[in-house]
Amino acid sequence: MNNSEIKLTQFSHGGGCGCKIAPQVLDQILNKQTQTLQDFKNLLVGNHTKDDAAVYQINEKEALIATTDFFTPIVNDPFTFGQVAAANAISDVFAMGGKPIMALAILGWPLEKIPLEAAQQVMAGAQAICAKAQIPLAGGHSIDTPEPIFGLAVNGLVDLENLKTNHKAQEGDYILLTQALGIGVLATAEKRNIIEPEHQSIFYEKLTHLNTIGKDLGTIPGVHALTDVTGFGLAGHLLEMANGAGLSATLEFAKIPFLQGVKSYLSKHIMPDATSRNWKSYGEQIQIESTVSFMDAFQILPDPQTNGGLLIAVAPEALEAVQKLLKENGYEDCIEPIGKFSAPKEKALILI
Repeated sequence: MNNSEIKLTQFSHGGGCGCKIAPQVLDQILNKQTQTLQDFKNLLVGNHTKDDAAVYQINEKEALIATTDFFTPIVNDPFTFGQVAAANAISDVFAMGGKPIMALAILGWPLEKIPLEAAQQVMAGAQAICAKAQIPLAGGHSIDTPEPIFGLAVNGLVDLENLKTNHKAQEGDYILLTQALGIGVLATAEKRNIIEPEHQSIFYEKLTHLNTIGKDLGTIPGVHALTDVTGFGLAGHLLEMANGAGLSATLEFAKIPFLQGVKSYLSKHIMPDATSRNWKSYGEQIQIESTVSFMDAFQILPDPQTNGGLLIAVAPEALEAVQKLLKENGYEDCIEPIGKFSAPKEKALILI
């Protein structure tokens, strides 16, 4: 079997961030793990905030950001899989307003099923993204596993004044999203070998995009909260922001952007299993107004995103500065708010 014949998604039961453990189950795993963190005074961000990465203060001005992210293949091509996994892991540092400085590889490979050369291509893809991010892929660890697994442990630095977390949104903040939704839907179409070529190219482009804009967003004081949208879907990560801040969030469904082709696949009921799993974990926290159908909401709000866009909570007085920054960096289609944070209501997320 040569690399051109390999279809990595056939060797895994899930794919990308869609194989994450559901939010409700993860809460049960971690519910006793935060008790000892208070003993470490320099640990600024740990499990207790459900944030993108851990943050440890190293001096009066700076903090170290540390994150780990890995998953099973979301695409068939080994080189692209390495690119996707690397971009997704590095995004966690950008989502905290930081600058990545170094990465370590995490590789699990079924040596008896897939040629070693394919694993080499995965590593090459990761190295290409690390080079683009201007950081070294400095080492790592590998094991023989039943399914292919790849990801990175990434370290970064951030000035304390620029550190962004996911739980400090304020009442009245606008909600912006830097990337259209539907990665999970397109990933399912890819795995079933029914994705159209024009949609596949968009799919790959978004999967390998670096969220470097996060570092610049960190310098704007009016950006109160920041996170990246990954395996729990837009609804899951927005609920983390709202619950963490003790607020509710209202989303305007008509303003939520979809990637090209996604609606056509949804009309054929093509979506990942993780969509249902996510909704089961947090659907009871969502209120859907009569102007939006349940099926429309269900199909896209919990869709798991791999290397998804950044979710931004921005004060009204800073909205213009954020929009200007987004325009200057090629995000012209993502400058309009899709919702707003408010005082807490009966439900944490209201869809209108």
